[in-house]
Amino acid sequence: MAEKKLSFEEAMTKLEEIVEKLEEGDVPLEKAITYYQKGMELSKHCSEKLSHVEKQMEQIVNEQGDTSPFTVQEEQ
Repeated sequence: MAEKKLSFEEAMTKLEEIVEKLEEGDVPLEKAITYYQKGMELSKHCSEKLSHVEKQMEQIVNEQGDTSPFTVQEEQ
């Protein structure tokens, strides 16, 4: 599957293009179904990429021993 080689950003761009085409509303039904299927594949790909990054971030945080890496300190 070609989506596996796409970066997250590339997949999101392609997904946005598909959404725009479908929102135009003048796409023949068969083509709309094809776009929809491709969009679902891209959506899954993006979700998997995000999940992988989330796991990497958890690992980094755990290795550093800090459970709250993004806390904001208030100014006094």
